[in-house]
Amino acid sequence: MKRVFLQDHTREEITEMAAEGFAIVIPLAATEQHGPHLPVGTDSLICRQIAFGAVEKASEKAALLMTQVLQVGCSNHHLAFGGTISLSSETYMRVLREIGESLVTSGFRKILFLNAHGGNAPLMHQTANDLAVQHPIWTASASYWSIAREALHAVNANEVGMVPGHAGGFETSVVMAIMPELVWVDRIRSTHESRSWIPSSVPETFIGRHMELTGFDGFTDAAGLATPEKGKLYLNAIIESVSEWLVRTMNAMEMGERTL
Repeated sequence: MKRVFLQDHTREEITEMAAEGFAIVIPLAATEQHGPHLPVGTDSLICRQIAFGAVEKASEKAALLMTQVLQVGCSNHHLAFGGTISLSSETYMRVLREIGESLVTSGFRKILFLNAHGGNAPLMHQTANDLAVQHPIWTASASYWSIAREALHAVNANEVGMVPGHAGGFETSVVMAIMPELVWVDRIRSTHESRSWIPSSVPETFIGRHMELTGFDGFTDAAGLATPEKGKLYLNAIIESVSEWLVRTMNAMEMGERTL
């Protein structure tokens, strides 16, 4: 098994790998309320499973390392429901920038952000942009559901609810597949008040309402159709898609290097 985690290597190994052109993946997640039935670590559980699986698979074809999951994100819209640890948008961008700059100082010239929480996405993209403006490096950033959109559609992931949604059928299925003992099955609701504006927006647009950015009572949809078998299917589709994205991104960076 390859040692894909940065923290498993010595400073000398890391310096050497950075000089050899290794890219480093920074997985981004959150610690936030996920309704009455899912743990507050839901996004972090999902993020680690996807990032590790995808990086390990992609490392067969590309030189990759990954950091540990950043388990605190920008989740201020969940604070009112309890159980949430959040950074303000200003602080979160600074954290991402300083993580990136630390890696640049260590010699890395290819930095990739992989996100698993919606509130992080715009700040992640801006940080990736800023780092590439300020330093002679390559950056990339994406949320797993954007990368895997077609693959998830192909396996009918929306049959259980919104994808990815928040604490609905999709995320519940995935957590059931990873750590079923953390799901309070007896608290899962079979119905949930819908908010029509939440799934109506198109990519790269935003529509929101105070206290209901993730739906009524802090989550998007009922999880009554969730199963661990479906969660495994969705995870496999995501990991395959993210792995392919990592390899394509690395190839694009390397081709760009040769043409400069």
